[in-house]
Amino acid sequence: MPPWPSCTGWTAPPSPPRSARSDPCSPRGFAIPGRPGLRIRTLDDLFAYADAEGVDIPLDGTEVQVRRPRAGRPGRQAFVSGKKKQNTIKTTTFSDHQGRTLFPGVVRPGRVHDRTAVLTEGIAEQFRLHPDVHAEVDSGYRCLAKEFPSQVSAPPKKPAQDAPDGNMRAWREARRRQSSARIVVEHTNAEFKQWHPLQRYTGRREDYEQTHLAVAGLVSDRAARRTTRRLTSTELVPVCATAC
Repeated sequence: MPPWPSCTGWTAPPSPPRSARSDPCSPRGFAIPGRPGLRIRTLDDLFAYADAEGVDIPLDGTEVQVRRPRAGRPGRQAFVSGKKKQNTIKTTTFSDHQGRTLFPGVVRPGRVHDRTAVLTEGIAEQFRLHPDVHAEVDSGYRCLAKEFPSQVSAPPKKPAQDAPDGNMRAWREARRRQSSARIVVEHTNAEFKQWHPLQRYTGRREDYEQTHLAVAGLVSDRAARRTTRRLTSTELVPVCATAC
């Protein structure tokens, strides 16, 4: 019996044997907590799994500094990050509510904004195809939250300076709760940075994607073995309801 209904479109096969892999650094997929032998290899697999299992998938971007090419080479500015003002390569990471790696396979030059990656890598299209999938994002993906307000949660906008104190307190509480739900994917990115090659990559930029996927696959194997904790509710309950 398949682990998920066939209508979900989940088609990820078991990981092939080691002898069948021609390239030791090829993307062999990422481990699924509680599903030994099954691995996520594409965005289609990720969203089909999240849809079938009801798993929230917080997402966030991270960037790693890479070597600056020689002056005069074409495309030299394509990797200059507007945030860090350095040559970087960005990746988009998806995790579960415990910060376990599910899919970190969206790799792009440092100059490409998160909003552009959402449009070009098919992330927005996946949310459109799977209306029951939910995610937590930061302000860089606010466009995704505007397009899918019932699925994607972004930090609330700050009220005006002359707003009442009650509005400011409500905004701080909403921001705190949203940040608490999203912080897990930042912990996932921090696990990658524990590996020396992903702290500052000194190899050829063309080889970074294979290195990143290889390290992420090992991180997902280790994270998938962590025991699943029960997800507690953070829903606000009116005081009058509990008193009655």
